[in-house]
Amino acid sequence: MFEHKTTPLLPVHRFIQRQLRFLLYSAVVLGISLGIGIVGYHFMAHLGWIESLLNASMILTGMGPVDAMTTNASKIFASAYALYSGIVFLSTAAVLLAPAVHRVLHILQLDNEAEDTNA
Repeated sequence: MFEHKTTPLLPVHRFIQRQLRFLLYSAVVLGISLGIGIVGYHFMAHLGWIESLLNASMILTGMGPVDAMTTNASKIFASAYALYSGIVFLSTAAVLLAPAVHRVLHILQLDNEAEDTNA
């Protein structure tokens, strides 16, 4: 998916395209995850759609719940969704940062090879 360390550095316009593609991947994963939370809070905790959106958004971003869960099913869902959200948040951050980190490492590798050639 990324260029090998022996290949030339990707041009800036292609890097921006790659970064935007990874941004789209991240947005899709976050959108699906938010949808799961909204539907779950709506049907398990019997919250309205707006309250479900608020709770799912707060959990997905790591802020914590807003409304108290009153039934056992809603508490189990909230626990599972919180664990899932933690994994999704970290994974999405990694996917979003991967192209930029790879580019920096590629530049450093090219600089290192240039120094070895001059020595």
